Amino acid sequence: MAVYRKETRIAAPLSAVWEFHSQISGLEALTPGFMGLSVDQIVGPDGEPDPAVLTAGSRIEMGLQPVPGGPRQGWIAEISDREHDGDTAQFVDTMTEGPLPTWQHTHSFRADGDETVLLDEVAYELPGGSVGELLGPLGVVGFEPMFQYRHWKTRQLLE
Repeated sequence: MAVYRKETRIAAPLSAVWEFHSQISGLEALTPGFMGLSVDQIVGPDGEPDPAVLTAGSRIEMGLQPVPGGPRQGWIAEISDREHDGDTAQFVDTMTEGPLPTWQHTHSFRADGDETVLLDEVAYELPGGSVGELLGPLGVVGFEPMFQYRHWKTRQLLE
């Protein structure tokens, strides 16, 4: 399985960065327009619609259209883990339905004084079996623009 990593220092306290990333509005703000994101439904772990905070067990049903005029791709992610212990925090979203065989995105946050170190780590598999496995490391070509935007936008909105 291939792994993509992107780390950035944000000149904002952990509490602000964590709160921002814990809400669906954060996901919407951080997804570049070229991805054609639409959030169709959010369900909390107890079945409540549109929870204020994406806690473990929350399910996000969305669609992406990364190629203008191309087909819309359904994507369902579940928050499978969420922890916050003062100076560190993380949550994991796991794709349960979508275009890739595997996608597990760990969002990690670490306080460093008045700043926060943000780390995105994605473990993924490309479709195509053994060919997809061989091409897996090339996923960075598609992921890098998206994550550069996410980290730039986080800094722009929170610093």
